Amino acid sequence: MPYPEEMIAWMRAELTDAGVSELKTADAVEKFLAGAPGVSMVVLNSVCGCAAGAARPGVLKALQNSIKPDRVGTAFAGNDVDAVNNVRARMPQVPPSSPSVYLFKDGQPVAYVPRHVFEGGNPDTVAQRLVSEFEKHCARAGAAK
Repeated sequence: MPYPEEMIAWMRAELTDAGVSELKTADAVEKFLAGAPGVSMVVLNSVCGCAAGAARPGVLKALQNSIKPDRVGTAFAGNDVDAVNNVRARMPQVPPSSPSVYLFKDGQPVAYVPRHVFEGGNPDTVAQRLVSEFEKHCARAGAAK
């Protein structure tokens, strides 16, 4: 049973107010990942404490880096069920967890950051981990893609 939308609206807004695209349906995920070449990041948001204390603020901090994905989207675990399942199905070899972060390059999965990175973490360590992934997979500003 999904969480009441009024309960999670502020949790969604933490990311979407910063320009992260909301992906509530499987079709939205399809269009987001097929929409343009480059690197796409999908954040599977959650109501847990590690999402509030580490994941969302860490994602926002990482996105301040000069090297970052071309586009960022988010789906909410427990509510956007079809969207979350669509994202997870693209990396069936990893166990489902939320919060989690997936990176795709030209629509193909290239990196996964699972829940255990966020549990007991803080925004700085999460941002460092994400920036490390960005540096591996994202084009540097001004570099040819």
